Amino acid sequence: MAQPHDVVSAAHDLFPRIVAAREEAEALRRVPPAIAQQLAAAGLLQMFLPRAMGGPELPPLAAFHAIEAVSRADGSIGWCAMIATVASLFAGWLDADVGRSIAGEPANLRLAGSLRSQGSARPVEGGYRVSGRWDFASGVHHANWLFCTCKILDGDTPRTTPSGAPLTRSMWVPAARARIEDTWSVVGLRGTGSHDFVVEDAFVPESHTSSIAEPPRQPGALYHPRMVYVTIFGANVANALGIARGALDAFADLARRSSPASPVPLRERPAVQARLGEAEAILGAARAFVIDAVGAACDAARGPDPSLAIARARLAITHGVHEAVRAVDLVFHAAGTLAIHTQNPLERYFRDVHVAVQHNAAFPVHYESAGRVFLGLTPPDVGW
Repeated sequence: MAQPHDVVSAAHDLFPRIVAAREEAEALRRVPPAIAQQLAAAGLLQMFLPRAMGGPELPPLAAFHAIEAVSRADGSIGWCAMIATVASLFAGWLDADVGRSIAGEPANLRLAGSLRSQGSARPVEGGYRVSGRWDFASGVHHANWLFCTCKILDGDTPRTTPSGAPLTRSMWVPAARARIEDTWSVVGLRGTGSHDFVVEDAFVPESHTSSIAEPPRQPGALYHPRMVYVTIFGANVANALGIARGALDAFADLARRSSPASPVPLRERPAVQARLGEAEAILGAARAFVIDAVGAACDAARGPDPSLAIARARLAITHGVHEAVRAVDLVFHAAGTLAIHTQNPLERYFRDVHVAVQHNAAFPVHYESAGRVFLGLTPPDVGW
């Protein structure tokens, strides 16, 4: 069974292959098949899969380091490793035998899908008939299972919870039952292949459904309900920080070279030196805050009241994504017109990080939520 250091080492080992595949990913608008296979073989698409199902069940910070390393090589490929890993977390809400049948032996779970309830599920004997269309399905081309969250319908009427909200449940559907719709034409993270997919009247057994509103079926600390959103968004910030690290590396390489416009390399200019120093400080501080806060939240999750630790972790995550953008912006603008050429990797890191920050993990409401907890108030309902 893979150990944390094995998976993180594998992520670093894949760096040159991922760098060599960046142009292909951009052109295909998906992870190149050979790279997807290598990610899967290294365990980088199922880092949160329970041990009882043959997975590594890595702690959040181990997955953080692995996703960060892949994202440093390429933001899109790192994003797909992040999304598949996050999705594998939800196997903790399945029975072990069901999870093993889904993951296979040896485990090779490659998930895509969505927590958003964009489909409908009608109860039938033994399970549900599922139909719907889900968007932003990163990695759908190399997925072998789809995670499809649905509203539960009686006829055409949605069932509701006691609070009046629609009752939802996630359906585990074989990828072969879906049709991919080519919709992914975007400014950044182009290589994620985040197309729509459509499922039409698929039967899903009751055993192949789950809901994070229910207690997890697997006992590991990773599946503790209090930690679900910190674990998910902690993986997300790893991608943003990895992209920023790649951007600063690309800028330093660019700054060592002269350009036709000036024989003086960028690195000889004091203003450029200052911008890189500032960007390094921003990135390093944000990363340290994330690692410290997420680690503390993991320690506190089983305690009597982890609210402050979890609020601090969520704050660090949101702050980290925004600081990643700020660090990239500093070096992008310091590079001047050299930064805008598509043959320069800095240009892609710039586009990718500006798409990554659009994710829920970076929504400004999370600052307010943290502040409310620090003031002894109940946070708004934003996934805490």
